[in-house]
Amino acid sequence: MGMGTDLHGQDYTKAASRALRDALWHNSLSVVRALGYPIESMHVEVEIGVAKPEQVDCDAVSQVLPYGSSSVTAVKGGLDVLNDEGDNTTVIANAAAVVYLDVDVAGAKS
Repeated sequence: MGMGTDLHGQDYTKAASRALRDALWHNSLSVVRALGYPIESMHVEVEIGVAKPEQVDCDAVSQVLPYGSSSVTAVKGGLDVLNDEGDNTTVIANAAAVVYLDVDVAGAKS
């Protein structure tokens, strides 16, 4: 999970991308290589929470992921914070990323 902001531009895609980068910064799935699978075999499902999900370019957010396939969806969440003067909104986005990997299990029934 991660959190990202856009302090002055009111750019929901920028805040969402920063939230995903934050999530990736705090986590690593090194077990993929340890199991002998290529990192490209991972599939990552990303859910972004922002106040205005229709303003997130999900394709642009998916470009943050360094490898593997992905699906990104934006949903209602996050937070918009209006400043005291009422002329600027800080956009706060939350990201959750779930990583999937198909693995062969020894002795598994087909």
